[in-house]
Amino acid sequence: MRIVAGTARGRVLAAPERDEVIRPTADRVRETIFNVLGQTCDGYNVLDLYAGTGALAFEALSRGASRAVLVDTGREAHHLIRKNAEALDMSQQLELIKEPAARALQTLARRRERFELVFSDPPYKQEAGLEVLTALDEHELLSEGGVLVLEHAKQEALPEKVGRLTRIDERAFGGTVVSMYRFHFGEPPPAS
Repeated sequence: MRIVAGTARGRVLAAPERDEVIRPTADRVRETIFNVLGQTCDGYNVLDLYAGTGALAFEALSRGASRAVLVDTGREAHHLIRKNAEALDMSQQLELIKEPAARALQTLARRRERFELVFSDPPYKQEAGLEVLTALDEHELLSEGGVLVLEHAKQEALPEKVGRLTRIDERAFGGTVVSMYRFHFGEPPPAS
């Protein structure tokens, strides 16, 4: 696993010994994500849910993001994130939260945080995509025009729109699908 572009381009990231617990986003998937989003993340505040190795957040930091909040409950994930942050000299730009994603989102909402870019790559068996979409909309954690990049299993069908989040792109990579949603303030649709 390597950083694809930016100031840390080509730098190798520490990876898990086994992919059963942490499933890192492949280099080509990360490259495609940033080709769709645009090559730079200048000044972005980034949130990485189910962060694993932190590869997505580190890629964004390498491309100019100013800060990243990484959320994961796993001991190995925290070890890998710290190791990668030190190796890339990015420790000062990140905050690591060891809470379940739902609780972390509530914590961030209480702090009135806003993010231009959110990554979410929950374990596929959890099928947590709709839960993440709903929580981000309810807590208004995305800035106006901010984007959620959500990785999920091909079998997990997600809606085109959830509240103020609208899908803007979707790409399949074998059994993995990357769905991207944009957030717009305004009145959420009436509850049905």
